[in-house]
Amino acid sequence: MRSVLRLFAAWVAAGLLLAAAPARAEIWGFVDRKGMSHFADHQVDRRYELFYRGAKASAGSSSSRVPSAVNAPPSLGARFDVSPDFKAVRHLIREAANAHGLEFELLQAVIATESGFNTRAVSPKGAIGLMQLMPDTAQRFGVRPKVNQTLEERLTDPRTNVQAGARYLAWLLKYFNGELELAIAAYNAGEGAVLRAGRKVPNYPETRDYVRKVTQLHQNLLPPRAVSEGRAAALSPAAMQPRSLPVASL
Repeated sequence: MRSVLRLFAAWVAAGLLLAAAPARAEIWGFVDRKGMSHFADHQVDRRYELFYRGAKASAGSSSSRVPSAVNAPPSLGARFDVSPDFKAVRHLIREAANAHGLEFELLQAVIATESGFNTRAVSPKGAIGLMQLMPDTAQRFGVRPKVNQTLEERLTDPRTNVQAGARYLAWLLKYFNGELELAIAAYNAGEGAVLRAGRKVPNYPETRDYVRKVTQLHQNLLPPRAVSEGRAAALSPAAMQPRSLPVASL
């Protein structure tokens, strides 16, 4: 699914561009007169200042040039806090991650890549909301229309959307025995595409780029190793055996 052209989606694309060579991604930004932060992967004009150059950049290498609203600490997690859209749904992401046994950072990375935290996002193909769910997929994972709301209207509700998307992502992780890249690829292209590719990431440029973006962002958002290793036990392949499709409605 194509990310909508929103501020934070542009930031995600900028921060996660990967190359075969060990070049570092750059993020440029500025704060406008209304206090809104703007991001890009290059210096669009003179207003943009370099404030992040890859994970290996030294902490002080660009801090003197950082716009005030996006100043230190330099962690990627802190960068999200400049986005009002993210802050508005952070509690829903954590709630859904806890409910479905997902890492908060993984769900955060998927939503950032899918929609840039835009609750009103609709793709040209009809994917809706924060997790860019197709109505048919949402129905598989528990979303039902109501008397006064269509299925599509229900998917514009942030909580409903995140809960259904998290349920789908958790199911994919179990279906592919904890293989994160396969689950992420299936979220983008469908589990059928991954199976047809021989249980490998399909050779679709969009899907391969999507997997790179989500996995890179996920890794950079993870807490220190001691914490992430504790979480890994709960997400080990042995704990991720396939289950039947959920039937509970949201």
